[in-house]
Amino acid sequence: MVLIPLVRDYIDRMLHDIPGMKVLVLDPQTVGMVSVVYSQSDLLRKEVFLVETMDNASNSRESMAHLKAVYFLRPSADNVQKLRRHLAMPRFAEYHLFFSNILKIPQIQILADSDEQEVVQQVQEFYADFCAIDPYHFTLNIQNNHMYMLPTVVDPPGLQSFCDRAVDGIASVFLALKRRPVIRYQRTSDVAKRIAQETARLMYEQESGLFDFRRTENSSLLLVIDRRDDPVTPLLNQWTYQAMVHELIGIMNNKVDLRGFANVPKDQQEVVLSSIQDDFFRANMFENFGDLGMNIKRMVDDFQHLSKSSLNLQSIGDMAKFVSNYPEYRKAHGNVTKHVALVSEMSRIVEERKLMLVSQTEQELACTSGQAAAFEAVTSLLNNESVSDIDRLRLVMLYALRYEKESSVQLMQLFNKLASRSAKYKSGLVQFLLKQAGIDKRTGDLYGNRDLLNIARNMARGLKGVENVYTQHQPLLSQTLEGIVKGRLRDADYPLVGNHFQQGRPQDVVIFIVGGTTYEEARSVALYNAANPGVRFFLGGSVVLNSKRFIEDLGEAQRISKSSAII
Repeated sequence: MVLIPLVRDYIDRMLHDIPGMKVLVLDPQTVGMVSVVYSQSDLLRKEVFLVETMDNASNSRESMAHLKAVYFLRPSADNVQKLRRHLAMPRFAEYHLFFSNILKIPQIQILADSDEQEVVQQVQEFYADFCAIDPYHFTLNIQNNHMYMLPTVVDPPGLQSFCDRAVDGIASVFLALKRRPVIRYQRTSDVAKRIAQETARLMYEQESGLFDFRRTENSSLLLVIDRRDDPVTPLLNQWTYQAMVHELIGIMNNKVDLRGFANVPKDQQEVVLSSIQDDFFRANMFENFGDLGMNIKRMVDDFQHLSKSSLNLQSIGDMAKFVSNYPEYRKAHGNVTKHVALVSEMSRIVEERKLMLVSQTEQELACTSGQAAAFEAVTSLLNNESVSDIDRLRLVMLYALRYEKESSVQLMQLFNKLASRSAKYKSGLVQFLLKQAGIDKRTGDLYGNRDLLNIARNMARGLKGVENVYTQHQPLLSQTLEGIVKGRLRDADYPLVGNHFQQGRPQDVVIFIVGGTTYEEARSVALYNAANPGVRFFLGGSVVLNSKRFIEDLGEAQRISKSSAII
């Protein structure tokens, strides 16, 4: 069983056992958790006729005694206080309370004391404290994601809040999977170590009874790593469908907002890209842009054929058949319009920003060495008027990460040229990136030039050539997956927490990236799982990054560090 069915099962159980008309009350976080696995029509089939947010429910005084209220909330102190006020003046006939994570004893006491009119029918914990955006990919949507780049002394409460949310999300995933893992972390990251240790404390000490599942033959593994170990992947342009949509337009909880684009039909201004609701997307989410274009053309041709046959209605029987198939026809029409609109917009952006030209140099910076040619290519693109400011910044960042120890004079020339060409460039941002994620800070073999096995692999790839110059980059995570399966993950680089040791190859592995995942990495995990049925990898992180979000987080951390004068 994978993440989406697990969360759907929780919601099914929540709604199925309560007969009659219902209202579902959610907080801002659980709205996302529910929406990625459950559609509006799914809710209607469960007799949910109204969905309210916690704040709206707090502001309304209208009595709805004909409805039963199903609350699904994170067990935060703020939510418990709001719920206490709701119970003091109940609007609904019954209250069924479900929490997405572990509820503390004092919180249960507060709720019990508040239920003076005895409207609460049940209080349960359903462990779905994460957004299951794909079968093997989850996110926590942590807003202050830049916190992981700052030392504890800058903002102790802020970093504690960040770590607490990460620990809660990880714990919830393992409770849903019914596993207690061996825990490892990236040695060079203080924040990864802290999250790993606090997760171990929760699972093996504070809530050891809750995590005491029947032991499986092969234990599960949690590996906590830091985004800064691979800063290249979130900086690259993407050329596979799902990753490309997020990079060029943006995806939030499987929804794409197209309201800012001129040529998009009104009914397609916000579209859903979900592998469980959309067959075409499920089949093409990992396809490259060229193959995607061909597949969309095939889908449009199929739909045109369907449309022509619908016009040729010659008998009452034909009409009856068309009416019975009309919902499917409407769905197909919406799907075709959605995917054509997305690909049309992305094609326009690619042309406008000259991304094929830019991306070729990006891939060479990420995958091949050759400092003189790289400097010339980046300089040429910095001088190109068609290249956007963010693309210039990304190119210089990628060059700096690759050649920080080789060419200080040329690096300074690029910094100066970037500052003169890009009005919005924040001085020192590339240097701050090197301070955060430079070669001295990283554990993994990011460019495949430290480890003999990786050097040999890169030489073999260079001799064979690459099928597609735009998708030749492989994230560092691909090496990590292989290292785990083959038992090559070094204890010195990824220490274990406590006295718990790996017994053989793990069956279920959760890799949590502090600072955020990318859709390119999620693709690597999904393809690895499909090719290696003996082990299941799950990928999770604080957010899902694109280059814009990664650079924004970097800029915010730089701003705070300047004002605190600590880093």
